[in-house]
Amino acid sequence: MEIEIKIPSVGESITEVTLASWVKKDGDTVKQDEVIAEIESDKASFELNAEQAGTLHILAKEGDTIKVGSKIATIDTSGAAKNPEPEKAAAPAEEPVKSSPKPVKAETTTKSDSYAVGTPSPAAAKILDEKNIPATEVNGTGRDGRITKNDAVQAQPAAAPVEKPSPSPASPKVVANGPVFTGARNEHREKMSTLRKTIAKRLVEAKNLTAMLTTFNEIDMTAVMDMRKKYKDAFKDKYGIGLGFMSIFTKAVCEAIKEFPAVNSRIDENDLVYHDFVDMGIAVSTPRGLVVPVVRNVESMSLADIEKNIADLAGRARDNKLTIEEMTGGTFTITNGGVFGSLMSTPILNAPQSAILGMHNIVERPVALNGQVVIRPMMYVALSYDH
Repeated sequence: MEIEIKIPSVGESITEVTLASWVKKDGDTVKQDEVIAEIESDKASFELNAEQAGTLHILAKEGDTIKVGSKIATIDTSGAAKNPEPEKAAAPAEEPVKSSPKPVKAETTTKSDSYAVGTPSPAAAKILDEKNIPATEVNGTGRDGRITKNDAVQAQPAAAPVEKPSPSPASPKVVANGPVFTGARNEHREKMSTLRKTIAKRLVEAKNLTAMLTTFNEIDMTAVMDMRKKYKDAFKDKYGIGLGFMSIFTKAVCEAIKEFPAVNSRIDENDLVYHDFVDMGIAVSTPRGLVVPVVRNVESMSLADIEKNIADLAGRARDNKLTIEEMTGGTFTITNGGVFGSLMSTPILNAPQSAILGMHNIVERPVALNGQVVIRPMMYVALSYDH
């Protein structure tokens, strides 16, 4: 009997995905629920599991762009029952394995008795190897205690990790952002992910389809910094999270939107659609590219609520744990180039939104105040909007 493996639906607006990699090879024997492939959409990546145990036959290539619902592989289950897994044959004497091919129920197998405890999936094993983290140091949260890809992504090395030997000077060290220059005439090529390709496409569309204009203003951050310095300790003691600039700017944007609601609107064909709420997109840079998770109804949140929501979404964005819903929608966006030291930038609209605010680095510089030159912490802010 053959089971067809098809690309599942990963979101209402997503019609195609990219087959990022096959975790298992053609002809491999796979177990039920074992990860066999990784797929990428324009918003997130997902693991594809085997629906039943059997022999895998691959029909699609890595890097292919495939429509949702398309068949990419089959699993031949005809020989699965004839080859019982050795770990089931080695079950304790008080719970003998029956001749029936039915799987053992989850409630009769505890984590400590399962072969899967501490065993990483192939994708997780690769990540742990890159991080130089032994599987014995990771707590598996997957089925029967298996170490999943997310467990591996979150895993942190021990306080004194074992250093890997340095490569020879003639070979460029490959890092997340490309090779380190050594003088050798080598090239390094990486396939662009679906996420990065989609980001590029949408930013170009935003430039081409809107009359985008950027207005710069400078802000004297003295009052904000004094307030933050005065209350940051009490704030953290009371709410368990630090008081940052992002929540303050978010609340300021909400107040400004009350006076200028057009920046919180969108164009829908011949209509202007105004929103009576603010769903704030927060741009977050991740190793996979820029993503914009959305904090809903920020106009009704306190500073502490905003900080907690932003910290949660940003953390899960970097761990690739955001859902499609958490990156969908948004009526206004804030991006903070200051974390990279940027003094000025022209942020690009996050369509179909009408405006985006860019924060930048805070720099002490001389300014004229009441006829005198004083040193103040100043920030340039940039508002890009559809003119």
